[in-house]
Amino acid sequence: MTDSRNRIQSLDILRGLVIILMAIDHVRDFWSVEPFAPEDLTQTSPEYFFTRWITHFCAPVFVFLAGTSAFLYQQKINDKKALSQFLLVRGLWLIFIEVVVINASWTLGFFWFEWGFFLQVIWAIGVAMLALAVLIWLSDVMILLVALLLMFGHNLLNFLTPADFGNLGWLWKLLHDGGWQPLSGPWGVFFAYPILPWIGVIAAGYVFGRVMLLSREGRFRWLLWLGAGSVLLFIVLRWTNWYGDTAPWSSQDSALYTLMSFINTQKYPPSMLYLLMTLGPAFWLLRWFEARDHRWFDFLRVFGRVPFFFYVLHFIVIHFTSMLYFKLVHGEWFDLANTQNPQNWPEYYQPSLWRLYLAWALTVVFFYYLCRWFDRYKSTHKQWWLKYL
Repeated sequence: MTDSRNRIQSLDILRGLVIILMAIDHVRDFWSVEPFAPEDLTQTSPEYFFTRWITHFCAPVFVFLAGTSAFLYQQKINDKKALSQFLLVRGLWLIFIEVVVINASWTLGFFWFEWGFFLQVIWAIGVAMLALAVLIWLSDVMILLVALLLMFGHNLLNFLTPADFGNLGWLWKLLHDGGWQPLSGPWGVFFAYPILPWIGVIAAGYVFGRVMLLSREGRFRWLLWLGAGSVLLFIVLRWTNWYGDTAPWSSQDSALYTLMSFINTQKYPPSMLYLLMTLGPAFWLLRWFEARDHRWFDFLRVFGRVPFFFYVLHFIVIHFTSMLYFKLVHGEWFDLANTQNPQNWPEYYQPSLWRLYLAWALTVVFFYYLCRWFDRYKSTHKQWWLKYL
């Protein structure tokens, strides 16, 4: 393989890894939700905590690599105006998919019929792409400054609340705080992914694309030190409880629970320490994926080449298969994802990590073949709409 081919494939491998890790969390929602938050150290166990925690790497890496892919696409077409137009169309398309397709997959009903709708990671990437369509006209230095300000500075605004903005409180939820926003009676929108820090992440990924153009030696050096710097800064700031996260860590009854407290950082919105904790190791993984050649990398690469295809379809698959499982095993069409109150769960339902991981493994195997087929189809067909999937 040439250096360029190794470089691009390493991005696909990393993207593939995080997309299948992400599926663990979504399978959990449909197959084995717990009556407590897995991050709550007063109720959780290490098994449940780390099942949730490992999926924290997915959103930051996915959004970051979306920015990197935009930069590399610009290098390919050598047309900034065309890239800006692509990002605008792609961003609007992702927002549409989030609101119409993904919401329907979660609720099995269109968003205007029930309590409202939610806006998660695909929405955040879509809005971030709209912002990036404007930011790319700045110099790389200015883009990086904006990225660092949004990623590392947004925690300075934690003292502000939506109530401080009066009638514009909804805008602060959208930008920074997240949460439920009623729109008409009981109908409204839930901002799961407030967008300011995610714009910073995609912008940082865009500038990072320049690292991927360096020679192999220079690239490896940057990946090593970016990873080391991020992890070290995370450890120092987290140890001091000084800045970067709203939930300070504390000593627990055991070393393991103390570690869990230390790495239990805030995802909604993503704190500075959450981003350092997740993106730092990702730089090391990217270096490793490029430096080594293992057969199982090919497995990950299949998902990494068509991650959006996997993401959109896997919700409806795990939703229907979970309901079918409960029907076959317990004789009832039980929709766990839409029965969030444990008091409404049937007596036979109990969370099970064995059930969760088995369902996840079967889902991944099924989508491996489906994604491999779609990747081959996409590579041999040139319809315009394929570049948006």
